[in-house]
Amino acid sequence: MKTQLTLLALGSIVLSQLCVAQTNEPAEDWKPATSNQPGKQYPQVNSEGRVRARVVAPQAQSVMLDLGGVKYPLTKGEDGAWIGVSQPQDEGFHYYQLVIDGAQVPDPGSLYFYGASRWGSGIEIPAKDQDFYALKNVPHGHVREVHYFSKSSNSTRRCFVYTPPDYDKDSNTRFPVLYLQHGMGEDETGWGNQGHANLIMDNLIADSKAKPFIIVMENGGGMGGPRRGGPPGGVAAAGARAGATNGAPAAGGRGGFGGGFNFNAFQQVLIDDLIPYMDTTYRTLADQPHRAMAGLSMGGMQTRVITLANLDKFSHIGIFSGGSIAPTNITDMAAFKQKVKLVFVSYGSREVDPANRRGGASRGPFGGDPKANTEALKEAGINSHYYVSPLTAHEWQSWRRSLYQFGPLLFQD
Repeated sequence: MKTQLTLLALGSIVLSQLCVAQTNEPAEDWKPATSNQPGKQYPQVNSEGRVRARVVAPQAQSVMLDLGGVKYPLTKGEDGAWIGVSQPQDEGFHYYQLVIDGAQVPDPGSLYFYGASRWGSGIEIPAKDQDFYALKNVPHGHVREVHYFSKSSNSTRRCFVYTPPDYDKDSNTRFPVLYLQHGMGEDETGWGNQGHANLIMDNLIADSKAKPFIIVMENGGGMGGPRRGGPPGGVAAAGARAGATNGAPAAGGRGGFGGGFNFNAFQQVLIDDLIPYMDTTYRTLADQPHRAMAGLSMGGMQTRVITLANLDKFSHIGIFSGGSIAPTNITDMAAFKQKVKLVFVSYGSREVDPANRRGGASRGPFGGDPKANTEALKEAGINSHYYVSPLTAHEWQSWRRSLYQFGPLLFQD
């Protein structure tokens, strides 16, 4: 009997191992990623969200796919091409690179995106809810590349301006404005290329879910960024590590966030140069009730600092994975309640729930409990909203969803 039980136990172990092995085999339904260069077959994505990379490097000794903070070894074939498969990834957009004999290089099959302070590869993992940022047969706004002179920085700067579909049809209509900021290591192209902000707004407006408004996307990086020596430890170090996943690590901050950033230079450009330029060049509703600011990660931190210091300029505040606002951060609650029409705070679920984290998603919220802070504002009589993106980390899918939730709440007076 003992021998029979032992054999049964061994059989169960072998069967379990076979099941695991079968489970780890990728589904053979590979398709070229939608983020590929035209006509390129690799990288590919399957229904499980795995990535299959391929690169021809016959003289290389070692090739790896660096994705989500994890390096996956590629295997060389007889044709000199290296190929390998990743573990399942979160839905949405991810930065990645190839490591060939120790050199970090872009994938020649991918379109290039600016993140992690460089132009490099990105891949789109199809999301079940991707319809809200899909390119549809609806009226489309325009994304305009704009150059303007900044007296405070004594330089010509670039921003991108989204104007809603009807902007050019009626020259008498004026529009509210949202100033929308990217994360650290990204630039003013991020919300258009990676975030699809224009498509999100086109679809919201077409569905009558949001009022039309202008969006201004400027480069908030490189102007009094991290102090010499890099970001501090703790939260900052976690932020830097998360950069391998999303290319927009935010660390430290002001107002209790760790003291790693100084946003004064960008604040001066925004308040003294960019807003006046927009109000004299575009048909804006040039007053505080019709002006909003929001941002992701570092851009959320910038939003928090700048709006709290300029309540006479902004009435709607959006902070995506960039901290939150607590009642103790507000020096004059009566004035805040009178001037601020909306506070919106969001995070990915893998950021706020440790049990949900995996891979490179090691970062958590900072500056206090964002949900508790937002609820405390609501109890104080402020129109505040808290949103959690399901099964995403510090990454673009969290921020796309955040904008989709934030947009309909804006300028609803």
